[in-house]
Amino acid sequence: MPKALERIRGFALGVREEMKQVTWPTRDELLGSALVVFVGVAILAMLISAWDFVLSWAARQLLR
Repeated sequence: MPKALERIRGFALGVREEMKQVTWPTRDELLGSALVVFVGVAILAMLISAWDFVLSWAARQLLR
């Protein structure tokens, strides 16, 4: 069991060292990126909805 605890401790220390090297975004960069994601998701949702409407309409026409 002590060997497992040493491995966990070593992993945690490695993670801590790596996190010190991370370049974190500024608030403005984060908000800009979030806005891009939200707009992209909204556009994608509209496209999927439009295709769903068109395909539903086409299926109804074929099944008449």
